Amino acid sequence: MTRVAVIGAGVMGSAAAWALSARGAEVTLYEQFELDHDRGSSHGRTRIVRLSYPEAHWVELARASLEAWRDLEVDAGQELLHLHGLVELAPSRDLTSASGLDACGVDYRWLDREGARALGAELPDGWVALEQPEAGVVRADHARHAFLEVAIARGARVEAGTRVASVDDADADVVVVTAGPWIRELVPDVPVTVTRETIAYFRHEGEPLRAIVELDEITRGHGIYALHDPVHGVKAGEHHGGPVAEPGAGGEPDLESVGHVAAWVAARLPGVDPEPVDPQTCLYTSTADGSFVLERRGRVVVGSACSGHGFKFAPVVGRRLADLALG
Repeated sequence: MTRVAVIGAGVMGSAAAWALSARGAEVTLYEQFELDHDRGSSHGRTRIVRLSYPEAHWVELARASLEAWRDLEVDAGQELLHLHGLVELAPSRDLTSASGLDACGVDYRWLDREGARALGAELPDGWVALEQPEAGVVRADHARHAFLEVAIARGARVEAGTRVASVDDADADVVVVTAGPWIRELVPDVPVTVTRETIAYFRHEGEPLRAIVELDEITRGHGIYALHDPVHGVKAGEHHGGPVAEPGAGGEPDLESVGHVAAWVAARLPGVDPEPVDPQTCLYTSTADGSFVLERRGRVVVGSACSGHGFKFAPVVGRRLADLALG
């Protein structure tokens, strides 16, 4: 039986433990803080799930991940995905995810101004809106716990409050490093940048809001986004809008960013109270092109970085890390 140490019990480490335990590995998962800490990237009630990407390879990975989330739901005996749909807002069709969806044969439809408004979004003059139904949220905290609970039921051990200072200190055949913002303390040459991002909540009653994203003209990625939150109604923030940060250094929400997001909510989401509630922060650990680093180096498997959009891919990334670890 292969002994595998997983360092970091965020969503990627928890998913790796789930996938490894399913294959009969002897898994020990180490977390330097308590399991439900808010110092990293995996805390919070919801994360967006979507197939909508302009690049076909991300669409295909998202498809595989949706299937893997369903597998976790079966394993855990609970519902984790809530697919309310997604609406993209952009100045032109070329900026939307239509090209990636077309390449993969994924259904979507264009909305006029009235159609977008009916789904909760105000479309600026001259803009376009794309709706894709296979999107919504994953209950993030519940999902992370589900990975852990299934892995533990299969024999995995979790050592919370245990800091591993070096991969050489891990007594295992293979070491999987899923340390998020702390990745460079264990694998110094991983090319990532850590930023502190701000999110805020907004009050919305009634049916859950679809995930609504406004696309950036330069990157074609999400410039600003909103998604369902089960407590307040809506969670919203700027994507990759925060400053460079050091993990563990702490930091307060950026009130200027909160104001920008609140103004966007007022302009784009007419059914949502634009007064922000409970601003919070999280850390992004990103590569230059938003890709993930999933590779094996001797007995060390590197699992980084989420790049601000990785949570939705957690179960399929966990399986890929298990592939690398068990060879």
